[in-house]
Amino acid sequence: MFAEIITIGDEILIGQTIDTNSAWMAKQLNALGIELVQSRSIHDHEESIIKALNSVDPSSQLILITGGLGPTKDDITKRVLSEYFGSKISRNQEVLEQIEAYFISRGRQILESNRRQADLPEKATILPNPLGTASGMWFEKEGKVFVSMPGVPYEMKGLMSNEVLPLVKDKFALPWMYFRTVMTEGMGESFIAEIVQEWEASLSEKQISIAYLPSPGVVKIRLGIKGESKDAELLKAKVDQEIKQLYQLIPTYIYGENDISMQDAIARKLKEHGKSLVTAESCTGGYLAHLLTSVPGSSDYFKGSIIAYANEVKVDQLLVSEKHLAEDGAVSESVVKDMAKGVRQQLGADIGIATSGVAGPDGGSEEKPVGTVWIAIAAEGGVYAKKYTFEKDRGRNIRRASLAALSLVRRYLDEQLKLN
Repeated sequence: MFAEIITIGDEILIGQTIDTNSAWMAKQLNALGIELVQSRSIHDHEESIIKALNSVDPSSQLILITGGLGPTKDDITKRVLSEYFGSKISRNQEVLEQIEAYFISRGRQILESNRRQADLPEKATILPNPLGTASGMWFEKEGKVFVSMPGVPYEMKGLMSNEVLPLVKDKFALPWMYFRTVMTEGMGESFIAEIVQEWEASLSEKQISIAYLPSPGVVKIRLGIKGESKDAELLKAKVDQEIKQLYQLIPTYIYGENDISMQDAIARKLKEHGKSLVTAESCTGGYLAHLLTSVPGSSDYFKGSIIAYANEVKVDQLLVSEKHLAEDGAVSESVVKDMAKGVRQQLGADIGIATSGVAGPDGGSEEKPVGTVWIAIAAEGGVYAKKYTFEKDRGRNIRRASLAALSLVRRYLDEQLKLN
């Protein structure tokens, strides 16, 4: 089965809003075995919408549309779709009551423009939206299904999860599919592919697909297989066997499965080992602490952080040696080791992790170019530091340095890293 996505909005085309909706919807479709043939962003103009509807790929059976359903005059999607599918618009009393209840529950005044959100095409199946006032609309024409949803991401996700996907499953005969995703860190996509090339080459003859999904600091490896539900157990076993082999090939680089984040994986290990963690951050500016505290229940193991950007803060709060700062500079092995030991001592934790580097885009030198980062970990067994060379982009350097710090914690807890 094939599908496509149309996002409507000038704000997407001019770069004011990033289209995250399409990526999320594509992921949901893929999980159901629905192949996406094209995804387009178009102007919020009547002629653009009609042109997009008329140029739908002949193989597409499902067309998902987002955007242009707001209460203002520039939101024209509902009117254009109603005319396109030859439907009158009338006020839906049930939806009107839901909209009024939505505003009352929030203590907000309801305007006539809000009430007009209940004016909906009679030929559409109306999909309730408890998270907002714009209803979803399901149209059918010539064997194709067109679904219009609001562009607000959390509203669209609610409609997709609770209304659209269940209806799609009921209407279409979807293939049986099985996926497993292994999460890796510490090595790039090309290096992993080099190590597992013989194993990877054998997958196609077993009808198992493989996809490498890289992001800063992390590479996902996803295996998948399609077939008939009657063969489900056999097909799952084939994929599971290959995953076992992957674990044998790159055991030290795998930190989890199924989209688990590094910080979630670290949380589980810290709880399992009964260890507490603190951070001392210079170049990462608190982002490492942010990742750690984004996990619910992080207060069980994370005690706090000292963001020591200035050298005097490093000395006063983290007990960094002034001699090390003078002789080696803030971005150095000696200083980052002092930071890790100092934060562990000052905040009283089992593990201290510290970062210091040149995040960029300026501030580098020939000796320490932009992207140079030192990270240290201090624990009962001693202290260990490692130098990294990242890239020129400040945001990516901060994220990669934070993930590299989490990697050192993981390796220490897994006893892959010996402190000295």
